[in-house]
Amino acid sequence: MTKLTNEQQMAFEAAAFRKLVEHLRERSDVQNIDLMNLAGFCRNCLSNWYREAAEGDGVSMSKEESREIIYGEPYAQWQARNQREASEAQKAAFETNKPSH
Repeated sequence: MTKLTNEQQMAFEAAAFRKLVEHLRERSDVQNIDLMNLAGFCRNCLSNWYREAAEGDGVSMSKEESREIIYGEPYAQWQARNQREASEAQKAAFETNKPSH
């Protein structure tokens, strides 16, 4: 295994994170409830983790600010354009698989 410096590891993690966010922005057809049901996290979770990291470093950030960073636009705009009502099957799967975080 390649030995990475801490700086390299952090840079690679940041690049992977940016790629994940870019991918989620491009795949607006994938609903958050689908992500939650399959992976146990969604775009909102990612924005919460981002905000927690910022606050852990002493940077105050609102939920709306962190969501705009992840969604690439204000959350309300993204919702209006992309979010569909969850089906009964999606809602049932969410209740069964609901993550604890």
